[in-house]
Amino acid sequence: MRQTVTIKAPLGGIIYPIEAVPDPVFSRKMVGDGLSIDPTTSTLCAPIDGIVTQLHRAHHAITVTHSSGLEVMLHIGLETVGLKSEGFKAYVTQGQHVSAGERLIDFDMDFVATHAVSLLTEIVLSSSEQISSIEKAEGTAVCCQSTLMRVSLAETSLSGLPREAHHSHVSEILIIPNATGIHARPAAILADKAKAFEAQITLLKGDASANAKSITSILSLDISYGDRVQLSAAGSDAKEAIAKILPLIQEGLGDKESPPPIPLSSAATKAQTRGPSAQNSDPNLLSGLVASPGIAIGVAVQLGEESFDFSEEAQDSQEENKRLESSRERAKEALEALEISLKKHSDASKAAIFAAHRELLDDPELIRKAKQMINRGKSAEYAWQQACESDAMQLERLSNKVLAERANDLRDVSKRILRLLTGKSPHRPHLPNNAILISEAFTPSFVAGIDTGKVKGFCTTTGGTTSHIAIIARSLGLPALAGTQEAARDIPDGTTVVLDGERGELRVSPSESMIQKVREREHTIRTEKSRDLKAAHKPALTIDGRRIEVVANIGGIKDAAESVKLGGEGVGLLRSEFLFLDRAAAPSEEEQYEVYCDTLLALQGRPLLVRTLDVGGDKPLAYLPLPPEENPFLGQRGIRIGLEQPEIFRTQVRAILRAGRHGKIRIMFPMISMIDEIRTAKAMLEEERTKLGVAPIETGIMVEVPSVAVMAEQFAKEVDFFSIGTNDLAQYTLAMDRGHPQLAARIDALNPAVLRLIKQTVDGALTEGKRVGICGGLASDPLAVPVLIGLGIEELSVTVPSIPTIKAEVRRYTASQCRSIAQEALNCIDSREVREMLESKRRERL
Repeated sequence: MRQTVTIKAPLGGIIYPIEAVPDPVFSRKMVGDGLSIDPTTSTLCAPIDGIVTQLHRAHHAITVTHSSGLEVMLHIGLETVGLKSEGFKAYVTQGQHVSAGERLIDFDMDFVATHAVSLLTEIVLSSSEQISSIEKAEGTAVCCQSTLMRVSLAETSLSGLPREAHHSHVSEILIIPNATGIHARPAAILADKAKAFEAQITLLKGDASANAKSITSILSLDISYGDRVQLSAAGSDAKEAIAKILPLIQEGLGDKESPPPIPLSSAATKAQTRGPSAQNSDPNLLSGLVASPGIAIGVAVQLGEESFDFSEEAQDSQEENKRLESSRERAKEALEALEISLKKHSDASKAAIFAAHRELLDDPELIRKAKQMINRGKSAEYAWQQACESDAMQLERLSNKVLAERANDLRDVSKRILRLLTGKSPHRPHLPNNAILISEAFTPSFVAGIDTGKVKGFCTTTGGTTSHIAIIARSLGLPALAGTQEAARDIPDGTTVVLDGERGELRVSPSESMIQKVREREHTIRTEKSRDLKAAHKPALTIDGRRIEVVANIGGIKDAAESVKLGGEGVGLLRSEFLFLDRAAAPSEEEQYEVYCDTLLALQGRPLLVRTLDVGGDKPLAYLPLPPEENPFLGQRGIRIGLEQPEIFRTQVRAILRAGRHGKIRIMFPMISMIDEIRTAKAMLEEERTKLGVAPIETGIMVEVPSVAVMAEQFAKEVDFFSIGTNDLAQYTLAMDRGHPQLAARIDALNPAVLRLIKQTVDGALTEGKRVGICGGLASDPLAVPVLIGLGIEELSVTVPSIPTIKAEVRRYTASQCRSIAQEALNCIDSREVREMLESKRRERL
């Protein structure tokens, strides 16, 4: 007869299926099957009689093992390991015998709720191989009284018989990169991967060892950041097991808390992708990410964190809720007025930032957390600050850089409300002329309120190339660095510095001779820009008369108008995502139609190419939930989302088709990889066109995937044009993630492999008489211009500020010279060799 083990509720609260936990390690049952409880009590009790076989040093997770060998793991909250035991108090020790109902751990519900992703507590049966069946409870659990699960154990099988002896294989020594060590999540991933092999796999730490297929056994090793471990395996697939599992451990087993690995050195690293390098031998030279190009000499101005004085406790929760609600409404009114003002001045990018801030003020989870704390006796100030900071910390943990950088927006919104609640005026520092502002981060609200006429540049020690300071600095035409080395915060006020937004460097206390060189460089850049600008409205003709169209990549109406001023001959890429991001619901057909019409109006008769919505797991939308994916770049994104969500796609194409009545408009589908995708998208487009009764418009695709380049001739039969997205094409060709801390700097679209795919695309298109343009980052690189012309590219779609420069670059060469240069590039062995060759050719011509 099978043995049954009764699991009692270890705390009180609402019971949820394990599949509903917003963490794939638990929801996919990688740890094991079980249930989750949203707790209403703050003491975790033993659910069974047994022995404490594992107690994590952060005291957020504990395993109790029944006499039958059944292991019950209890995990308080999500992402709680990072709290490092703060807010938790353990009453038992590892190895101790406990009885069902005995107190194990107390936890501070308020603290954990505001500093972790969730309070959801998982009760997981980690020894799944012992289990025959589980009866699970539903509804509400009463601590120590409710039966949570009845577990029927499997009858003893012959699996325990000794296996055939095999030679053991032992790996090299590994250093654990996980900032919080091997806790439940990485342990679950390790055990899950190990179970895929027949071999007996052991994790070694010094003289201690653990079964790598058992989560609790792994956790018992108490592995910390920097510990040295090895893998040992014995069995027919032992070597394969070590080869597959070793890299996973080196990469942190999917742990978001893992510090980035030490970057590989790369001579070919470009300023656009370079992050802060290792400390260099010159203490006066600091490196960072280029957030906005340019170069400036100025004086350092350090800006500290704004602080507020308020009480943590409050007597009247009703009054505190009223104060918070009033401040939220006043803040929304102020943000709406600011947004309207910016739109009137055609500053769509800044307006969108403050529109997003307005949406944050209505975030239901943020409001719920704040009100929950107020109702427990906290002041409105304390509750709001804690709720915002909790969510900001969660965002900072995300691996997606774009989303992680939104933590700064949340803190901006937090301060806006705190000023209203405390009656404090916004901090407006007195700035000297030629100020280089240095801070951990700049909020959009702060920048909107300072005298930017006195500012020469911005430097932050956090954030990246997609942070809002990057957007604002580019809109102001000022250089900016983000993610700069921490030593930047130690530079005394008034110190002369050079902010180099071309090389990604901040030079402290430069010598007079260096300042003179920088001024000469500034002068050269200004002279070239002035010369290029004067000729910007002339066509881009090679010396022997070949016409290359130079059009713009834009993200809004303001960009379109600016491109016309700078000599742009139309728009080769309207990134329509700006209409869909930072909002609670998808834009309506009418709203999109008006934007496309206004963009055509701003272009004054020039053509407009609209790329349909290009989002996915790496660029998620709040109103378009997508399941988490291990690699979003290889998952549901681009046209795949459009075909999966046809209503969003059809609404957008209707708006584009209607706008076609008011000017020349073309449509382009992103992330096409197979013929059937383009045929399905075209069929839906044609259905909507027929319903509207409008004329057909030119239809094209992005060439971002090698499969399209290789089959260009076949794809060319289906479309009117190609536009090559070199950023993704390079990523997919070289099998390197653009967000990877080690590999990103090695991705270069001038790699001969990528150039050969561009040539294949052009050759395939020519057989069908179709045009090919480039809208990726390579088109905006002056060095690449002769290669692209020589490969047969007819249109370069570039960033708005680079239009005059790229047109000027076209005029430096004959078409035959370009063909010769392109052939040389194709024969090179790597991108470094290509760039060296092009630099040499350019010097010869200057």
